[in-house]
Amino acid sequence: MSDGPAARRGPGEPWGGVRPFSIKTKLGALVVIAVLITTGLSMIAVRTQTELRFITVFSMIATLLITQFVAHSLTAPLDEMNTVARSISQGDYTRRVSESRRDELGDLAGTINLMADELEAQDQQRKELVANVSHELRTPIAGLRAVLENVVDGIAEADPETMRTALKQTERLGRLVETLLDLSRLDNGVVPLRMRRFEVWPYLSGVLKEANMVASARAGMTSGSGSHTRTDVHLHLDVSPPELTAHADPERIHQVVANLIDNAIKHSPPHGRVTVKARRGPHPESLELEVLDEGPGIPRSDWHRVFERFNRGAVSRPHGPGSDGGTGLGLAIARWAVDLHGGRIGVAESDRGCRILVTLPGQPSVPS
Repeated sequence: MSDGPAARRGPGEPWGGVRPFSIKTKLGALVVIAVLITTGLSMIAVRTQTELRFITVFSMIATLLITQFVAHSLTAPLDEMNTVARSISQGDYTRRVSESRRDELGDLAGTINLMADELEAQDQQRKELVANVSHELRTPIAGLRAVLENVVDGIAEADPETMRTALKQTERLGRLVETLLDLSRLDNGVVPLRMRRFEVWPYLSGVLKEANMVASARAGMTSGSGSHTRTDVHLHLDVSPPELTAHADPERIHQVVANLIDNAIKHSPPHGRVTVKARRGPHPESLELEVLDEGPGIPRSDWHRVFERFNRGAVSRPHGPGSDGGTGLGLAIARWAVDLHGGRIGVAESDRGCRILVTLPGQPSVPS
C-alpha cells in the first residue's frame, strides 16, 4: 500500500507539490474563451456585414459545446468517485479511483484511495485478530478439558495437584481473554509487555508438559483445528546452565515456544524427537532459544516466508499419524511475540530437520 500514489501523497496535498490545472483555472479559462469567441464573432460580423442574430446563435452554440466539454470533464470523475464510495460503504475495499487528473479532483481521488487502503488494512487486521485469538484459545481449553475428562473418567483423582493443573489452565485462559484489548491495539504498536525475571528450566518444563497433555487430549479426535494430535514424538528439554534465568514476558514467550513445538511435532517423523534448547544470551538476562526437529527441514529459498501468515510451507503433508496441515498462523504469532520484545526469530542452519532460533534481548542496560 505504501507504494501507491495515495500513500505517497497526503490528503489535500497537490500533485507533486504543484497544481498546474486547478478547477478555478479551468472555469476562468472557460469564461475567457466564451468572451473571446463572442468578441471575435462580433468583429467578424461587423467586417462581413453578417446579421447579428446569426452571430449570436453561433456564439451560443460554440459556448455551449465548450461548456459541455468542461462540465463532462468535471462530472465524470465525480460519478466514478460516487460509485467507488458506494462500493466501499458496502464492504468492498478493493475498488479504487483513477488518479490521472492534476487538479482538486485528483487530490480528492487520492484521498478516497487512501481511505480505502486504510479501511482494507483495518478489515484485514480485524480478521487476523479473530484468527489469532481463536488459535491461541485452543491450547488452554484443550488442556483444561483433558484434566476434567481424566477426573470424570476416573483416570485421575481430583487431588490438589490435579486441581492446580486445571486452575493453571483456567488462569491462562483468562489471561488470553484479557489480551483481546491488547491485541486490538496492535495497529498503534502499543501492546504492553509484563516483563519479569523467571527461571527458565521450570518454566519451559511446564510448557512441554502442557504440550504433551494437549496432544494426549486430542489423540483420536478429528477436530480439524490444525493443532497436532501426535503422541509418538518425544520432547526433550536442554537448559544450560540449569539455574538459567531470563527477563521477558512469560505469557508471550509461552506463545512462542508452544507454537514452535506444535509446528515441530507436526513435521516430525514417526517416533521422532523435538529438542528445546535454552542458553544464556550475550546481554544480562538475555536468552537464546532453539527448537529442533528431525523432519524434512525447510528449503533455504523458503526461509524468508516461514513466518508469514497462513503460510504452510512447501511440505504438502506433515509427517506422522495424527498430524494435519495446520492453519499457518502459529509461526506468525511467534514472530509477533518476539518482535514485541525487540528480539529476533528465524530459521538457522541445521544438519538435520528444522532449527528455529529465537534471541531475546533480556533486561535493557541502564546508562551510567
